[in-house]
Amino acid sequence: MLDTIAAISTAFGKGALSIVRMSGNEAIEIANKLFKGKNLNKVKSHTVHYGHIVDEGEIIDEVLLTVFRAPKTFTREDVVEISCHGGIFVTNKILELLLLNGARLAEPGEFTKRAYMNGRIDLTQAEAVSDIIDARTKSSLKLANIGLRGDIKKLIEGFRSEVLTCIARIEVNIDYPEYEDEEQITTEIIIPVISDLLVKVNNIIEKSEASQVIKEGIKTAIIGKPNVGKSSLLNSLLREDKAIVTDIAGTTRDVVEGIFSVGGVILNLIDTAGIRETSDVVEKIGVEKTKAVINDAELIILVFDYSNELDQQDLEILEKTKNKSRIIVVNKQDLDQKIDLSILDNYLLISTFNQNDIDRLESKIKEVTNISNITNIDSTYLGNARQIAKLKEARNNLEHALISSKENQVIDMINIDLTLAWKALGEIIGEDNPDALLDELFSKFCLGK
Repeated sequence: MLDTIAAISTAFGKGALSIVRMSGNEAIEIANKLFKGKNLNKVKSHTVHYGHIVDEGEIIDEVLLTVFRAPKTFTREDVVEISCHGGIFVTNKILELLLLNGARLAEPGEFTKRAYMNGRIDLTQAEAVSDIIDARTKSSLKLANIGLRGDIKKLIEGFRSEVLTCIARIEVNIDYPEYEDEEQITTEIIIPVISDLLVKVNNIIEKSEASQVIKEGIKTAIIGKPNVGKSSLLNSLLREDKAIVTDIAGTTRDVVEGIFSVGGVILNLIDTAGIRETSDVVEKIGVEKTKAVINDAELIILVFDYSNELDQQDLEILEKTKNKSRIIVVNKQDLDQKIDLSILDNYLLISTFNQNDIDRLESKIKEVTNISNITNIDSTYLGNARQIAKLKEARNNLEHALISSKENQVIDMINIDLTLAWKALGEIIGEDNPDALLDELFSKFCLGK
């Protein structure tokens, strides 16, 4: 990481301002070649300077240039940020000049990767940066900020410290059996230590799996026969005309998707083609897609028509979704009743055009998905699937160590499992992570971050 990198850090497109960022040993020197204003080699760190970017004497743009000197920067390298006017051409021109004068175009996420590699942040904090950018609700933003401020690192380091203490005491017993001042480690001593740690780890895993709902959202499918009001319901929940609504059965031929927030949790809504027997080739494909969506959905909103009797297909839908998390909605309550409600269990009677009814449905969604508990997040939540997977790996090793202890196996074998658990915990915060893993993680970032 001896070279100097550069990238546009703001979103691509026309706007009021753009920021072009550089990081590396030559960042200030490269900027100084192009900046007409103060001599940047002589200015203090964390200062902003007015001037112009020039190319062979020709002014390219009027800018504000900020200088950050190592090590008190995001990357712990010299950093320069050029705030220019937000035109696409002028922004690209400034970047081009930086590259022509010695900088290299940054790879996706390379600024954050350098912050990690230089010890400015740990791996959980690096991942939290990406999560903040991707946050779609207040809850997901709160979860990301927990990771960014280092709470997860402290949590994992606490677990590692407990495991390491146990390992160290075993190692002393193995390597220095004649050392009488050290307590002899036996399975009776190890078992309660591992058991207590497993209780803590299992609690974190359980809560962290729930937190993934905050980050990823809940896959929610709106299911029912044609013309029961599925598309109208989708539009009402989204507060926009996303799906085409007509009185003609089978209007929705393919899945229509939308996103909305309930209680700080994203619901990824899917309006599906109505399930029915049909000879229409296109509609038939849509019906098959609907059946696949039912299997994949985490929440089903099952819609029936108040003004129509339930038939065999309705009963089949009820049977097919009985083991899924679902909400039964009976729509069109403003029409004459023909449906036999006694067949249905715990249903909501609504009209998709009545906002009070939509509000009641949203409250039901919170109840069924337990969203109120999911959003009550604290510093003991892990931020993503990779971290949870590594914690589960550590748990498995601890469970093996506990079983070995209860079976009075030799202490050396128990120590192997404890060491593997300690290493798995370390990989959560970036200890001993292979280069391939780091490349994969940071490649998901945007350029300039």
